[in-house]
Amino acid sequence: MAAPRTTAGNPPASQRSMLRSTTRASTTDDPSAEENAAVDSEIVPSSLASIAPILRVANEVEKQNDRVAYLCRFHAFEIVHRLDPHSNGRGVRQFKTYLLHRLQKEEVETQRKLARSDPREIQKFFQHFYQTEIRDGQNTKPPEEMAKVYQIATVLYDVLKTVVPIDGIDEETEEYAKEVEKKRQHYEPYNILPLKAVGVKPVIMELPEIKAAIRALQMGNPHERGMPQDKDKSFDVLDWLSSVFGFQKGNVENQREHLIFLLANIDVRKKKTENYVQLDSVTVRSLMDKIFKNYRSWCDYLHCEPNLLIPPGSDKQQLQLIYIGLYLLIWGEASNVRFMPECLCYIFHSMAGVVHGILFSNAPVNRGTYSTALYGEESFLHEVITPIYEVMRKEARRNKGGKASHSAWRNYDDLNEYFWSQKCFKLSWPMDPKADFFVNSSEIKVSDARRNQVTTGKRKPKTNFVEVRTFLHLYSSFDRLWIFFILAFQAMVIVAWSGSLTNLFNEDVSRHVLSIFITSAFLNFLRATLDIVLSWNAWRSLRFTQILRYLLKFAVAAFWLVVLPMAYFKSVLNPTGLVKFFSQWIGDWQNQSFYNYCVAIYFIPNILASLLFFFPHLRRSMERSNWRIVILMMWWAQPKLYVGRGMHEGMFSLLKYTLFWILLLISKLAFSYFVEILPLVKPTKAIMGIRVTSYEWHEFFPYATHNIGVVIAIWAPIVLVYFMDTQIWYAIYSTIFGGIRGAFSHLGEIRTLGMLRSRFDSVHLAFTERLVPSTEDERKAHHTQGDLSDRRNIAKFSLMWNEFIFSMRMEDLISDRERDLMLLPSSSSGVTVVQWPPFLLASKIPIALDMAKDFKGKEDADLFKKIKSDEYMYSAVIECYETLRDILHSLLKDPRDKQIVEEICSQVENSIQHKRFLIEFRMSEMPLLSDKLEKFLINLVEEEEDAALYKSQIINVLQDIIEIIIQDVMLNGHAILQSVHPHIPDDQNEKKEQRFEKINVDLRQYRYWKEKVRRLQLLWTEKESAINVPINLDARRRITFFTNSLFMNMPKAPKVRDMLSFSVLTPYFNEDVLYSEEEFRRENEDGITTLFYLQKIYPEEWDNFDKRINSPEYQYHTNKYKMELLRQWVSYRGQTLSRTVRGMMYYRQALELQHFLDSDEDSAILRGYRTIDTQNMANKTILEQAKALADLKFTYVVSCQIYGAQKKSSDPRDRSCYANILNLMLTYPSLRVAYIDVREETDDGKSEKVYYSVLLKGGDKYDEEIYRIKLPGRPTDIGEGKPENQNHAIIFTRGEALQSIDMNQDNYLEEAFKMRNVLEELLKSHHGQRRPTILGLREHIFTGSVSSLAWFMSNQETSFVTIGQRMLANPLRVRFHYGHPDIFDRIFHITRGGISKASRIINLSEDIFSGINSTLRGGYVTHHEYIQVGKGRDVGMNQISLFEAKVANGNGEQTLSRDVCRLGRRFDFYRMLSFYFTTVGFYFSSMVTVLTAYVFLYGHVYLVLSGLERRILEDPTIRQSKALEEALATQSIYQLGLLLVLPMVMEIGLEKGFRTALADFVIMQLQLASVFFTFQLGTKAHYYGRTILHGGSKYRATGRGFVVFHAKYADNYRMYSRSHFVKGLELAILLVVYEVYGHSYRSSSLYLFVTFSMWFLVFSWLFAPFIFNPSGFDWQKTVDDWTDWRRWMGNRGGIGISQDKSWESWWDGEQEHLKFTNIRGRVFEIILACRFFIFQYGIVYHLDISHGNKDILVYGLSWVVMAIVLVVLKLVSMGRRRFGTDFQLMFRILKALLCLGFVSVMTVLFVVCGLTVRDLFAALLAFLPTGWAFLLIGQACRPCLKSMRAGMWDSVMELGRAYEFVMGLIIFMPIVVLSWFPFVSEFQTRLLFNQAFSRGLQISMILAGKKDKSPPPST
Repeated sequence: MAAPRTTAGNPPASQRSMLRSTTRASTTDDPSAEENAAVDSEIVPSSLASIAPILRVANEVEKQNDRVAYLCRFHAFEIVHRLDPHSNGRGVRQFKTYLLHRLQKEEVETQRKLARSDPREIQKFFQHFYQTEIRDGQNTKPPEEMAKVYQIATVLYDVLKTVVPIDGIDEETEEYAKEVEKKRQHYEPYNILPLKAVGVKPVIMELPEIKAAIRALQMGNPHERGMPQDKDKSFDVLDWLSSVFGFQKGNVENQREHLIFLLANIDVRKKKTENYVQLDSVTVRSLMDKIFKNYRSWCDYLHCEPNLLIPPGSDKQQLQLIYIGLYLLIWGEASNVRFMPECLCYIFHSMAGVVHGILFSNAPVNRGTYSTALYGEESFLHEVITPIYEVMRKEARRNKGGKASHSAWRNYDDLNEYFWSQKCFKLSWPMDPKADFFVNSSEIKVSDARRNQVTTGKRKPKTNFVEVRTFLHLYSSFDRLWIFFILAFQAMVIVAWSGSLTNLFNEDVSRHVLSIFITSAFLNFLRATLDIVLSWNAWRSLRFTQILRYLLKFAVAAFWLVVLPMAYFKSVLNPTGLVKFFSQWIGDWQNQSFYNYCVAIYFIPNILASLLFFFPHLRRSMERSNWRIVILMMWWAQPKLYVGRGMHEGMFSLLKYTLFWILLLISKLAFSYFVEILPLVKPTKAIMGIRVTSYEWHEFFPYATHNIGVVIAIWAPIVLVYFMDTQIWYAIYSTIFGGIRGAFSHLGEIRTLGMLRSRFDSVHLAFTERLVPSTEDERKAHHTQGDLSDRRNIAKFSLMWNEFIFSMRMEDLISDRERDLMLLPSSSSGVTVVQWPPFLLASKIPIALDMAKDFKGKEDADLFKKIKSDEYMYSAVIECYETLRDILHSLLKDPRDKQIVEEICSQVENSIQHKRFLIEFRMSEMPLLSDKLEKFLINLVEEEEDAALYKSQIINVLQDIIEIIIQDVMLNGHAILQSVHPHIPDDQNEKKEQRFEKINVDLRQYRYWKEKVRRLQLLWTEKESAINVPINLDARRRITFFTNSLFMNMPKAPKVRDMLSFSVLTPYFNEDVLYSEEEFRRENEDGITTLFYLQKIYPEEWDNFDKRINSPEYQYHTNKYKMELLRQWVSYRGQTLSRTVRGMMYYRQALELQHFLDSDEDSAILRGYRTIDTQNMANKTILEQAKALADLKFTYVVSCQIYGAQKKSSDPRDRSCYANILNLMLTYPSLRVAYIDVREETDDGKSEKVYYSVLLKGGDKYDEEIYRIKLPGRPTDIGEGKPENQNHAIIFTRGEALQSIDMNQDNYLEEAFKMRNVLEELLKSHHGQRRPTILGLREHIFTGSVSSLAWFMSNQETSFVTIGQRMLANPLRVRFHYGHPDIFDRIFHITRGGISKASRIINLSEDIFSGINSTLRGGYVTHHEYIQVGKGRDVGMNQISLFEAKVANGNGEQTLSRDVCRLGRRFDFYRMLSFYFTTVGFYFSSMVTVLTAYVFLYGHVYLVLSGLERRILEDPTIRQSKALEEALATQSIYQLGLLLVLPMVMEIGLEKGFRTALADFVIMQLQLASVFFTFQLGTKAHYYGRTILHGGSKYRATGRGFVVFHAKYADNYRMYSRSHFVKGLELAILLVVYEVYGHSYRSSSLYLFVTFSMWFLVFSWLFAPFIFNPSGFDWQKTVDDWTDWRRWMGNRGGIGISQDKSWESWWDGEQEHLKFTNIRGRVFEIILACRFFIFQYGIVYHLDISHGNKDILVYGLSWVVMAIVLVVLKLVSMGRRRFGTDFQLMFRILKALLCLGFVSVMTVLFVVCGLTVRDLFAALLAFLPTGWAFLLIGQACRPCLKSMRAGMWDSVMELGRAYEFVMGLIIFMPIVVLSWFPFVSEFQTRLLFNQAFSRGLQISMILAGKKDKSPPPST
């Protein structure tokens, strides 16, 4: 770090001035505004990162000595100039200029304080700094502070050496410097454990488990071969491994702490004692088993011996730790290779063999490994990881940014599966760079490679699987499902055709039913063919046995495809019925037909599979076996793959989901048979028997029999519904079963405050049972201790409950008054009854007083009976009496006054005991006494600055109270005074004093006393019913859910010390962190600020916040601090990182409190948590231990990928994000931030970018770097951004569990209390030794109150994360990972590829793939609903649509993936059904639903235009049948979106009551929820289908803002044109054509309903975006939208013009999927486009001008007309382009001639040819679709058209512009009409924001911009 010293020492001041002059000349003098001096160290360019510590030191010492700070900066400047003299680095010139200006200024302004010269000045400062900060502080300061001090001292000495000549440094300074150099290694920055620190050590280092783990890692034997010896430094196993293999220092330090944490946490759970020194051998073995379970399985799979060799007589534990450390070091430095777990297994396998050779074979250190001399500590990175990374990067370039086909490049899975075969050992070790794995086809040299350059040349084959873009993957992956449904459909049609179900036993019918086996043979042949075709690109990577299996499968399928049909037709002569077949099989088997024998043989594999189905344990064992004989037996049944083996569930789980699906399939098949198929059979027979001879168009096949076209048109929609309606049945059954399971789980038992009040007396018991750890001995002691144990448990509950209430107050969900009403006493008191929260006892005392006053009876028992009938009233009365007695006793100083009070109490108690209370006390005077007591308590509570006045007020009221009691209430009160004062005293002073004047007013200084008085005041005076407290709905929800969850089934909580350790990981990119004042005060287009909006959305919370910051507690805080609180208040109501961090840090707060409760200090617990005396040594120790254990058990890492770029950015938003993230680190010291740092480093004179994973924590003022690990390259170049962001940071997490949290989530303190419980689920065994690997948690959607759309999404998401995932987990056993906040078994997943998959595009939905990967690798996923985490969702229409599009894209990619294929094939049949219908099947069913509408309408348009419908329906037998309409009703239900509402209603009913559920359902329908869900149905179908056909998947940023704004018409048009508008208009045209040319079914209400559902679909798709668009029907905005849309339509496109600026740019972008699709996709698009030609063909024969002529020439003439129109349009276009500017007159003449020609032609047609006005409209319906077909075909053939010189592509584009304009105009016109009426806009506002209105939102004022300027809180 120190600058090199010149030969003559350091130059004097004059020479330094010359040096400065020289440096100035080499820089560009570009003065700019100076930045804050405190941040110059944070804006250092990446190539100059080495000077950042120097500048930080300058900032640190500036206040002490600004001259020394100047010298430090000057030293930094000289280093900068030496490193980059020509300022070539990025940002170097600007930084040098800035620093130079600052130095010029400081040279003049700074003065020396300690000496007359700079050399003497800095020496004296260095000596003073050492003496005060190091020598005096090393035994008192904590390690983190000493680390900073030593860093400053080191930098100061480096600067000193450049300022002071060599001979000028005195001996004292040299001595101090040597001491700093010697000890600074002990005070390097650390993460959690200061492992090298000496002196004062934090409590965590004194924990016995930490000490034992550290001791176990030390090298205790003489085998440290090649290890440098240093007697002052101790080496452990990780240091030794680093010296052998060259691991990076940051990686070694990181994994050392990681391993220590793992060992300590596992070990402490296995020890009963708290003090020990030795690590348990079981601990190391347990950790080793978990880490190497996958490695051992991999070795067994490849039939090689694991290199975990432990020779006899060796130190077994240390060898095990060496192997564990080696694996963790490999994993910690593997970067992107971490996504390839078997590649890591290979690397470890090779390196473990080297370790064993070094230790036990007398081999040199470098034998069998690479040399570490060249790269030093980066040897492993350069020699092992970088070559593999380069292979991945070259393959990723083939991806072409996500545009290339998946089959054209190898992703993570392909590369990892290379290591599933023994040929991976051909890589040898050290790895041979010439091995097949590394030899890539790219010929691009590394020096010439650019980041986005595409790799060319012959590519390597895919491995085991090829992701081909085709819907056939659905059949290939789920062939058993399709075979089952197809065969069932065939059988049902055959039986239905026979007339009755009973005919199944008829010989002919059963013979025909047996034909399903021929169909099965064909379907199996199709599957075998697809296996070959779809995997063709992977054949070169397959083993011979795999290829042989494919070919044999194909051959056998072909054999049966030939044999079974031949046998069947032969058996026609020998028919056998089903009954006869089975009855005579044994007795007459020789006479059976050949076909029956074939079927029996054909069915043998299925019979064997069915038998194994009932023995899942056997099947699981066989599939997982690596015995060669078993592999040979299973070879035919399954391909040999490493994953997906033995995923079969236990017998009980199997029976549960099998029963579920059997019931469902019975219902579905019965419905399909009786409702869909059977009613159509009779009409179909009749139609096939009708002879049609005349048609209304030119029929190409007039003599075709049986009217096959009609049959297809009628049956096609039914067939589609048949394959789709299982999804409906699944929704019904999952709703029913999920509701039943939820009820049995005790969900919703406490859903209102009334229910809470009725069960609150048992809440503390449930809390003790669930959340208070206890051993068996403690539970026995509980019964013996009795009341003391109960009081301790109640005290623990009160502490937890009060912290919960305080957290809600700090979140402003409740007011101060509500907080006081809900708090429990925080300290122990002498009250003999349970002290319930005041909100339960509110109004009980006033009611009791009224009862006593109005009581007419004479018996005490009657009055007390009435009071005791209400338990809470009785408790309130007793507590008030005893508390008042105690308050008076403590308040009074005079013993005689106390005696009077005691006498009064004694008489009260005696009268009650002798049942004379009503006789000796007047109840009628109680109101007067109550008023005085109320005043007395108010005076006690009030804060009065004048002590004398305060005292006098209390004395006056107290005297009144005693007087009323003695004289008015008590019948014999004077006797008390006489007994206390029997004589008159002689003392004159005493004569003057009055009773009750001596009081102790100093008691108000004690918190416990004030709380007691405040509680008594609330009990005495509060008259409001408890049902209204709290008012805030979210506070009510949290209280009821938390108390309800205590009664649910959950594991018992362990002590904090014994719990599983865990981490939380949050990926962050550049979302909002904390809103600035400018952001939340900025007005939108309606003049509304975010602050005002939130004030109206959350009125109670705003009021609570305003009162909080204006309370006396904040009166001395600055305005800046209050503004910071306001920023937090706004940000905590959005989806910001600060909200997420605050929520996650509740875990730490909860752990600290829970450790306090776990302590055995009953006195501390009974005194309270907030009142604990921190000066007491024992209490201080408890709190320090709590913090230490919180550090040990909990780690929070936020992966801020571009934090480094934000830090150096000049963009204000980036700088704000950096400052806010830094502030979070400073606010939460245990928060860690990981980011990818980019530095420019020079190698051989060439600058190149180098990437690092860096971990930071908050320091004193700045971030502090802890670990820095170099990466082989940019991680995000390989895979998807989010999983890569998680992957680079996961190495910094700790613990055995990992919770993945997105940055739009929140957490709650009361839920954090249950984290210990849910982590115990990871230790619960399921089905033998199987433990969960992912714990699913429920979410609460906190964005549901913004608008009706947000409410819809909130309900939909809530139903999915509750009832949906409840069913997926149990009984269906197909729950995966659907996002956050699931908890992972961390060790399981880091050894199996991580918590997500990252292959580009295919793993777009990275979350679900982690769950699938876990399942494929033997994992177990559960779901738990007793704990929840907050979640934000999209709230606007466009945001929601982008989210749905992203999910649909992801599901499209899933359909093509190998993971889904393997699950579909490896699951048993019923579990496969569950998997299909809950993942890709749901989206395929959505697409089929839309397709059904198309097929239905096109089929009936065909019938209408051809005239077949009229001819057939004139037949009497058909006219009387209604079956054709009835069979189509089922699809309309799904289409209307009712399917999605069903689970919502059940879950709302379960958790809020069915009356609320019914009301919500009605409100949702009134708010057009069906329109919304139908619209989103189109979104799912469009993007899912397009993804499979053409690709184009990408991450779609939805935005997380909460202000709902008006979207312009052009924005909506761009977003929904292709997905909804085009399709909606097409369906509308179909409906119009059908209505115009068809006159049938007009009298059938049911059929009209089906047609109505089609119109509803059209309406939803065309107008939903405008209905749910705020101010969508405001006239002024409509005018502005039209202007904006026309401008957008007219603007020309070009390079660099964004899509929102020009229609041409957008139109070009909309075809992006066609630019990169394959030839198959283009052909498919052309075929689909041909459907539009049916309009022209059919309608031209119905024109009046055709005069009924059915000749083909009529159709030919129509094409002549079409051609003429297109030629004319082309001429006009060419004329405008050529003559429009220079030859205006000629162009006008041309247009006039064309106009005259058009008029002439039309006149002739009308007069001569019989053209009618109706024909003109009909022609539009005929020719507009044809033009659209041309347009679609032109887009598909774009490469060909653009190569033509005739400007064909320009013509296509202009045609497209014309169509877009017409479509836009058609959609816009209804909006214009509705905007004319003001009430429409008002109605829409109420419709859209009804939920917000119910919360007090004045949305009408907001949208009108008439806001009242509500001032912000006093700041």
